[in-house]
Amino acid sequence: MGLMIHQEKITPELRRKLEKLCPFGVITYDGVLSIAMGCKLCKQCVKNSDGAITFQQEKRAEVDKSLWKGVSVLVEQCKGNLHGVTLELLGKAKELASVINEPVYAVVIGSDVKGLGKELASYGADKIFIYDNPALRDFTIEPYAGCLSDFIAKVKPCVIMVGATNIGRSLAPRVAARFHTGLTADCTALEMRKDTDLVQIRPAFGGNIMAMIRTPHTRPQFCTVRYKIFPKPEKKRVHGVAMEMMEVTDAMCTSRCTIIKIAEKPKDIDISEADVIVQCGRGVKSQGDLAIVERLAKIIGAQMACTRPLVESGWFGPKRQIGLSGRTIKSKLLITVGVSGAVQTVAGMKGSDCIIAINKDPFAPIFDVAHYGFVGDLYEIIPGLIAEIERRK
Repeated sequence: MGLMIHQEKITPELRRKLEKLCPFGVITYDGVLSIAMGCKLCKQCVKNSDGAITFQQEKRAEVDKSLWKGVSVLVEQCKGNLHGVTLELLGKAKELASVINEPVYAVVIGSDVKGLGKELASYGADKIFIYDNPALRDFTIEPYAGCLSDFIAKVKPCVIMVGATNIGRSLAPRVAARFHTGLTADCTALEMRKDTDLVQIRPAFGGNIMAMIRTPHTRPQFCTVRYKIFPKPEKKRVHGVAMEMMEVTDAMCTSRCTIIKIAEKPKDIDISEADVIVQCGRGVKSQGDLAIVERLAKIIGAQMACTRPLVESGWFGPKRQIGLSGRTIKSKLLITVGVSGAVQTVAGMKGSDCIIAINKDPFAPIFDVAHYGFVGDLYEIIPGLIAEIERRK
């Protein structure tokens, strides 16, 4: 799409008018009228040129949506153990598929992974497609992309849901590019329309707006979703499992990467899995004052967490941050201390079962999502809270 200048319609008067009219100053005249690259397509020149400048909309080929059926989930597993995000995506896939009365597919890539079929079916997969080969034991981008591309070409799923993990974030864009289709990363909500268009919702502009993104002209529709965004579905007893073993060719297993050694990474803290969390915000005046909050966390058996400014100040490591650029949690209990409740932070915590907020500003946004709130100075409230807990213990 772009602007078309009909030079034969440009008069001296119109030229001067358009040069003054352009808010970006990109319309110039040097024998012929031209529009520079700084044009923002505000279309003021189109509206005021009496047809001398027109907007040309590119015609795109429409996809036959009836050929693309089913909501698919890329299964992430390690040594036969399913990643939690896979189960959450299966639950959401079942909900989306019910809107358009289509099946839920699970795509498994790995070695000796046939045994995962029954568990995937018990969490909502209607059919499991398995790429099982010793060459797929460890994740390498080219073979895994080849298998997923093969599945898409043969099955033609309407939607591909991928966990926003290190593997998912590597694989999804590579395969989406092969099919010249869209990909929305880090979705926080998904909705299905009757015409099979997936509404992919995610924060934009630093979390100040929620963008609603669709891919109406291409298929499949790709999205990645973080762990702990959707609830894990209930496991159901299944009697039969529909599985299809897919052919893995030598060409699909070809890779320019060679895995020389795999070293187990030492287990680190993961606040995403914590049941009880105490989160600090900018209301904590100094790093030394964290001691009082840490004492509260210790006596209730909680993990310590924080907001982004405290990571930037060097008080906490980035793995302790809750929010869009940190971790998403679904704790049973979250106590926020001096946290204002910015949109970016709330997006990572709102799934918690019980949120207790401590803030001296009664109008702080955190109270809009908190189940219980203490309005007051944390330096007075926390010592009193600690004393009461210890007395009751």
